[in-house]
Amino acid sequence: MRTAARLKLGYYPLQEAEATRIRGFLTFGPEPTSVLDPCTGTGAAFVTITGEANVRRYGIELDAQRAREAQAALSEVIQGNALETHCPVESFSLVYLNPPFDWEIGPGRNERMEKIFAEHVARWVRPGGVLIMVLPFDRVNDCRTVLTTQFRDKAIYRLTEPDAASYREVVLFGVRRTRQERDRLSDSGVSQGHRMLAELTRRYEDIPALPDAPDRRYTVPPSPPARLEYRGLPLDEIEDLLPTSPAWRQAHRVTHAPTIELVGRPLTPLHKGHLGLLTVSGCLNGCLGEGKDRHVAFWESVKVVDRIEEESDGGEIVVREKERFSQRLTLLYADGRIALLSEKPRTTAAGEAKDGECTPADGSLDLRPADS
Repeated sequence: MRTAARLKLGYYPLQEAEATRIRGFLTFGPEPTSVLDPCTGTGAAFVTITGEANVRRYGIELDAQRAREAQAALSEVIQGNALETHCPVESFSLVYLNPPFDWEIGPGRNERMEKIFAEHVARWVRPGGVLIMVLPFDRVNDCRTVLTTQFRDKAIYRLTEPDAASYREVVLFGVRRTRQERDRLSDSGVSQGHRMLAELTRRYEDIPALPDAPDRRYTVPPSPPARLEYRGLPLDEIEDLLPTSPAWRQAHRVTHAPTIELVGRPLTPLHKGHLGLLTVSGCLNGCLGEGKDRHVAFWESVKVVDRIEEESDGGEIVVREKERFSQRLTLLYADGRIALLSEKPRTTAAGEAKDGECTPADGSLDLRPADS
């Protein structure tokens, strides 16, 4: 996942139009029903999916602000990580799952988050209950084990709203198998289920679009109130206590070290070795100049190969190459021009030196190392 997506904690909510279409596939009875969204966000999509049914809406959200917004729409919201939340098995008649589209980051063998979330919440669905899962079409196969062994009557549809289509998202419906159905499932039945999922998601364009008028119905059975227990760390309290933590004071010296400012004149004149160390260490980087000459300077160390040709006593040409490091300066101007200054000038096709020449404002420049 890209950095911008991680800053949002993988929050890409389902569009209201898609949630409205999903709602048409569900039938609720008059009895109270417990339903869950383990990645609820603000709860808007979950409220649309469950509509005006007689339901107790439970949600789990990692972000504190979105959790506060969801509390106004849902019956109960836990602010924390769904994977650190525990619940008695077979507690919910409906689970709507829209997990982060990302890889797990851990010390061992990393897996897709879609698979991890599906395995974690599948046991919370009651026999005969409904799972609704939104995920990229090419990640359905990663979840094949839990989907095949735990759910029947599966259907997959392609989401067509622009944001969902850009990630090639699909929605999957499934009904939780009873214990007897799971026990009767043979190895050949599991293999056949895997092949069916692979065939349904072989090509994204062949997956049917989620229709406005549903072509099937899933009945959500009644269920008693559920009990969720969060066993993870209290994230808000940790953020409040972090500035006074001894561990934070130790790490703060490294992660938030003050900027070193060099002032004054050296005691003795600097030789070129000193100047080289100052430049490549970043001491001369920064924003400099005024007006049209205002620019950002960036020094770096580059490898230079000196090539020397000598004639031996026998008349043969001996080529000697010696590697060393030199400095190069890159200047980026406010209007988009770039200048490269280095020890060895860049040359044109005609052999003319052009080191230090600025690019046009459109930034068209060959940024190959100048000293290669």
